[in-house]
Order: sequence, then C-alpha cells, then structure tokens
Amino acid sequence: MIALSLAEIADIVGGQSHDIPDPAAPVTGSVVIDSRAVEPGSLFAAFQGENVDGHDYAERAVAAGAVAVLAVRPLGVPAIVVDDVQAALGRLARAVVERLGTKVVALTGSAGKTSTKDLIAQVLERKAPTVWTPGSLNNEIGLPLTALRATEDTEHLVLEMGARGIGHIRYLTQLTPPRIGLVLNVGTAHIGEFGGREQIAQAKGEMVESLPEDGVAVLNADDPLVRAMTSRTKARVLLFGEAADAAVRAENVRLTEQGQPTFTLHTPTGCSDVTMRLYGEHHVSNALAAAAVAHELDMSVDEIALALSEAGTLSRWRMEVTERSDGVTVVNDAYNANPESMRAALRALAAMGEPARARGGRTWAVLGKMAELGDEALAEHDAVGRLAVRLNVGKLVAVGGREASWLQLGAYNEGSWGEESVHVSDAQAAVDLLRRELRPGDVVLVKASRSVGLERIAQALLEGFEGEGAVR
Repeated sequence: MIALSLAEIADIVGGQSHDIPDPAAPVTGSVVIDSRAVEPGSLFAAFQGENVDGHDYAERAVAAGAVAVLAVRPLGVPAIVVDDVQAALGRLARAVVERLGTKVVALTGSAGKTSTKDLIAQVLERKAPTVWTPGSLNNEIGLPLTALRATEDTEHLVLEMGARGIGHIRYLTQLTPPRIGLVLNVGTAHIGEFGGREQIAQAKGEMVESLPEDGVAVLNADDPLVRAMTSRTKARVLLFGEAADAAVRAENVRLTEQGQPTFTLHTPTGCSDVTMRLYGEHHVSNALAAAAVAHELDMSVDEIALALSEAGTLSRWRMEVTERSDGVTVVNDAYNANPESMRAALRALAAMGEPARARGGRTWAVLGKMAELGDEALAEHDAVGRLAVRLNVGKLVAVGGREASWLQLGAYNEGSWGEESVHVSDAQAAVDLLRRELRPGDVVLVKASRSVGLERIAQALLEGFEGEGAVR
C-alpha cells in the first residue's frame, strides 16, 4: 500500500485513534486480516467471523510488526476504532485507488472469471506493473485487500468481482470504480440463490452501469444476455467473441492433440496467431476477453498474441494438468464447478482423450456435486452425466451423495451401463478405485464444487510422483 500515516487513515475511515503513541507513524506494509501474514509496517484489520474473532489476535499482530489494528473496540494496543471494519476497509481502498490514479479493470461473469483475470494480468504485466486479485478473493473483503496492494508504480489494477445477489457488484464497483468493465457470460452458477438467469443478468449488468462515459464496457457478443447489456451503459461498448460483428474475435479455432486451443486473433489493429498453453476450447472466449482489455490499453495485436500464447495458470486447481512418470495424466479442476464449467471441462477431457486412446489410454471423469443450483439441481446433474456419455468419456466416477447419484443416473439413462459409470460414497473410495484401475496413458479429470473437496483425489493420485511428473 502507499505510505499513509495512522492519522490519515483514521480520517479516511472515520475512526478514532486509541493507544497510538505517534499518529504520524506510517503504514508502509500490507493490509492483512490474518495475524500470521503480518509484516513490519502492516495494518491488521480485525474481522469477527463465525468461529474466530480477529480482535483476539491483535496483540500478536502488533508484536509481529503491525503499526496498528483496525478494530471495532479499543484493545490496549495501537488501534483505529470504527463502527464497521469491512466498511472502513472499503473506504480506505477507494481513497488509495483515487490517490494513485491507477487504471482499474473489473470483470465478472458466471464462469471463467478467475481464469480470465489471470490471463488479463499476465498480458498487462508485460506492458506495465499490474496488481490483480489473488485466486478468487472477489468479495467485499478480498477486493479491497487486493486494491490496497497497489503502489505508486502500479499502472493496472485487475479486479475480479463476484456476486451472490442483486446489488453486490454495484457495491464492489463503488469501492474501486472501474474504467474498463468486462462481463464474460451469464450462466447458472448460484441460480438457486438468484432465482433465474434473468436475475443473474441483472446483477452482472451492474458492472457496466457503473462505468463513466469515457469508460469501456467489454461484452461477450456470443452471449445474448451479455450483449443486451449494451443498453445499460453510457460507456463505449467493445464486443468480443466469435460473432462476425465482434471487434475482437477468433477465427480458425481448433484444438491441438493435447487439447490446447489455437486460433487467429483479430483486433481492430490487425490479426495474429495464438496457441495457448491452457487446456480446453472454453479458454478461447477467456483469451478474447483478455485481448479486448489489452487492446483498450494500447497493446499491439502481436504483443497480445504472444502474451496469450505464453500465459499459464496462476490459480490453483483450475485445469492443472500433470503427467505422472508412469504415463497417467491428472487434470485437477476441483476448485469449483457449475454446469457451464463442468461441460467445458468434459469437452477438454474429450479432446485430450483422443491422442490418449491412440496410445491405449482411457478418459476418466471423476465428478461431484455442483452446489447452489436450487430447483435446477437434478436436471443439471443429470445433463452432465448424459454429456459425459455423449462425449465418449471412458469412465465416469460420481463421488458423493444425492447429486452424485443423479450424475450416475444421467449417464446410465444415456447408455452408460456395466462398468462405464460408477457411484462411490466419498473421495477415499474414489481414490481406492482409481489406484486399482488406472493404467499408463489414462487421463483423469477431477471436478466438483469447492465445498466437496475433490482436490484431495487429485492430490492423492499424485502422491509418490512429486518431482517425477511433468506439469504441462
């Protein structure tokens, strides 16, 4: 964070100083909410959670080097006391971003936010110093913490924004007003909480409503609900996608034998070829979104294409592809899942399976529950099970309870009988099955909602192969 004195911070957040011997003392380190992450010069924000109260760790934070604590009550250590720590953190983030004048790029969507954010960050970092959301810390706490990592050298601030209801995106854009706002898609993630895709579109569209007249709304031309957001913004609109009228578009899209996308990137300034290191055709749309943002920030088409071709995965458990030394490939995509991302991952698995089958290998889809689908849960799990069969996935392992049984039933009703699909109770049962039956050349996809914790399966399959397998 830029250096601010405790007196300045207290004024910005509307707080009262307590037990602060020197109000002119600056915060020169990071703003953190975990006392274990404190470094000399930090500001420790004490949040009250369901199980842990950060105020109980205030003394530890100060002993570790925190200049002060942002808290809701005096603690006997240097503190700035406010009514609401979250609101104060948001006010501080906005003040810092405004002082820096950093170009803010914000993005949202039902699927692909984190992967696209990682692509944008890697492309823009080539042009100028860039700060971006780590992982998927895209909520009311994670977003201001990310913004507060910006310094005087930061030219681009790339912020992922999530929403679980109407008004969430609007609130986040007020904390860090974007100049470029990107909407990827409107799918069915969290549909159980929103009530329908139209409500999801209403929430995601708050992004473009927040933009100033001299801003840019970057919209997916291939998603009708996103394209319709053109009417909801006073900013200039830039379309990306495979549609003919998209200013930033892809042509000649195909997958390599390894399942990696290759295409010709077209922008208003020219065209250039891209071959990505990531896996799955769904990354083409993500790449186009990143290219559109980079184009608006004055990068040439050749610079963009090169950056996209060299970009990798920054966030864990998102299509992490590791080839074990025995020839088994493990695809860990277990961070989260919704119907759109599940279908994309299965299609990527199918593409990777073509060369695998030529070597005698098989494809395995180890799938679990997709959360927060409400009344659509049965139909969506059934549809994913059916798709696995239609894509000729060799083996489906459905892991867990009721939702997993719906996955297996969908596969069964589509014609997957005998040993082609199986329902197991938990992650350990899946690991035991896979350890018995995997053979060289097999490709294993592991995917479910984060709450299911199927990353344990991928990690178990790689145990004993550390340092031997190759991350691709």
